[in-house]
Amino acid sequence: MEPVLAFLQQLVEIESPSDDPAALRRCAQFLADQFSPLASVRLLGVRRHAPHLRAEFRLPGVRKKGQILLLGHYDTVYPIGTLARMPFRLSGDRAFGPGVFDMKGGIAIALFALRALREQDRPIRRRVVLLLNSDEEVGSASSRAFTEAEARRSDAVLVLEPSAGLEGSVKTGRKGVGSYVIKVRGRAAHAGLDFTAGASATLELSRQLLQVASFTDLRRGITVNPGIISGGTRVNVVAEHASAEIDIRVGRLGDAVRLDRKFRRLRPHDPRTSLSIEGGLNRPPLERSAAVARLYRLACRLAAELGVSLGEAQVGGGSDGNFTAALGVPTLDGLGAVGEGAHSPEESVLLHRLPDRIALLARLLESV
Repeated sequence: MEPVLAFLQQLVEIESPSDDPAALRRCAQFLADQFSPLASVRLLGVRRHAPHLRAEFRLPGVRKKGQILLLGHYDTVYPIGTLARMPFRLSGDRAFGPGVFDMKGGIAIALFALRALREQDRPIRRRVVLLLNSDEEVGSASSRAFTEAEARRSDAVLVLEPSAGLEGSVKTGRKGVGSYVIKVRGRAAHAGLDFTAGASATLELSRQLLQVASFTDLRRGITVNPGIISGGTRVNVVAEHASAEIDIRVGRLGDAVRLDRKFRRLRPHDPRTSLSIEGGLNRPPLERSAAVARLYRLACRLAAELGVSLGEAQVGGGSDGNFTAALGVPTLDGLGAVGEGAHSPEESVLLHRLPDRIALLARLLESV
């Protein structure tokens, strides 16, 4: 365990916020140095964006057919300087630190699973490629094309994102994620001297938001959340402009299509105002297909051989596994660290679960 913890500490202490290209490059180079003894490593997209890391592993076994994609990210939500108030530390059975759970723990699991396969000379039937991107936490705009291209060459995708819950369930379903922006243009007027000449954009937006809220259907797993609202200029002016940014989550791709139609059909209640609707689905849902279920059953059997009961979960957050599953590639998510507190000061991983997660990933690479 000491080498795993030493690597994990080094990785956590290289801060890598999504919006800091220099910090991301430092982290990518560290990872390239760590994986290079095991793999042919390339940094992708370095001209225009912070790099994404691709590693193709040199593993035992001949005549490899097909490919397994290990998928993850090394960016975090924490700004530079977070370590000063939230240092990497061990306490009881946990390691704490920014990004330790989401998802630098998953990177550690991958590194040591692959090292174990090499050291034990275990033959692997397929090529193994690792893709770690630098922008998952902000939507994967620059990495999505790399992820989808690699997935199309793969027979299965194993996602190194954190597990679900302290029992360590893998994720066989994730909601699709998207966003919309509603912009309202009204007519400005003096709120005291010429009130009736105005057409309030903020009032129109409030009516629209009541209608948008009705799109939520908890039974079907559809949620619509107006998260950021702005409008107006001064309290004594009838507002000429207003806007809202809205988060959507859907469990099925068909629901996203129907939801989009509802947004596009919105019309002003006050004919003196006008609307513009922008946005849509960013990550398609990871649906529990038959292929996903087969991959999960394999993982369950292998976990049982290790003495571990492996549950499954469907969650509301998205990952890059959403992209690969939408292409029809069997995808199993949540194979990273067991812990809790992602994106919070209490982010942590359970130390005693690191060995069995490393062993499970190694067995999956042997068996898929």
